[in-house]
Formats: sequence, C-alpha cells, structure tokens
Amino acid sequence: MNKTVWIVLAVVAVIAVSIFSGYNNLVGINENVNGKWSQIENQLQRRADLIPNLVNTVKGYAGHEQQAIQAVADARAKLGGAQGPVAKAQANSELSSALSRLLVISENYPNLKADKNFRALMDELAGTENRLAVARKDYNESVQGYNTSIRSLPTSIIAGPMGFGPKEYFKADEGAKQVPQVKF
Repeated sequence: MNKTVWIVLAVVAVIAVSIFSGYNNLVGINENVNGKWSQIENQLQRRADLIPNLVNTVKGYAGHEQQAIQAVADARAKLGGAQGPVAKAQANSELSSALSRLLVISENYPNLKADKNFRALMDELAGTENRLAVARKDYNESVQGYNTSIRSLPTSIIAGPMGFGPKEYFKADEGAKQVPQVKF
C-alpha cells in the first residue's frame, strides 16, 4: 500500500474516533442534565406532598379562607400535570404565589403560627425551598455546560445531526424580581 492510502486511513480513523468520542461525551453531558432535572422534579414532588398537610393545618384554623386554600390546591394540581422545564417553571410560579397568599393568611391567626404542626410544616417547606433552589442552580449549570458543548467545535458538527439540541434553562419566577416586604 502506498503512503497516500495510509494517510487517508489515518485521517478517517481520527475522524471516526473524534465522532465517537464527541457523541459519547454528549450522551454523558445530556444524561447529567437529565439527572439534574430529575432532582428538580424530586424537590417539586416533595413540596407538593407537603402542601396538603399545610393546607389541612391552615383549614383547621382558617376554614373560611377557602379561596386561598383552593388556589393552592389548584396550583399544586397544575404543577403535577406540567411537562418540561418551561411548563414546570410556570406552574411552580403559580404555586409559589398561591402559597404566599396562604402564608399571609397565617399572619392573621396567631394560634396557627404557634401550632407545633404548622411550625414543623413550615420548617419542612423552607428546607424544601432551599433544596429546590440548589437543584435549579445545579440544573442550570449543567444545561449551560451542555449547551456550550453542543455549540463548540468540533462537537457542534455532530451534535445537530445526532439529535442533540439545546436544553431550556429553569427560569426564575416572575415575582422573584420583586423585593418581598417584611412587616412587623
């Protein structure tokens, strides 16, 4: 065999190894993004599981505040049926808003704030909110790495044809831009 054939074979081998390596790298990064998304869903589910207990505790003290309680139940159901980062983020925003209204109601019931079950639920909910914030941060960081990878050369050459498209970030709630007001 002449030298030209060996050079062509070497170039083809380098290209093949590059394609396989790039593909495997994208698969790994994509699975990392999926794993991070799963953590967000776990925390959203944990939050949704805590809410009925919180609602029932508030109902015991503030039964006539049915509209706020129903808004929380409706928002929780919407979150349960949402698919994908954008829909989940919107449903999460609605649930956060409904929970905020419910917690404002609790301010009008001093006995409720002193109730051991209510305090424990609020602590659990606060912990879940913190875990959710960390999970969203981790997810967005992994999406950033993935999106950077599929847009960088030489990976971008194989990303599109192999079905690797950009992932969506989990965006902050619209109300997150407003500073909360604390009143004593």
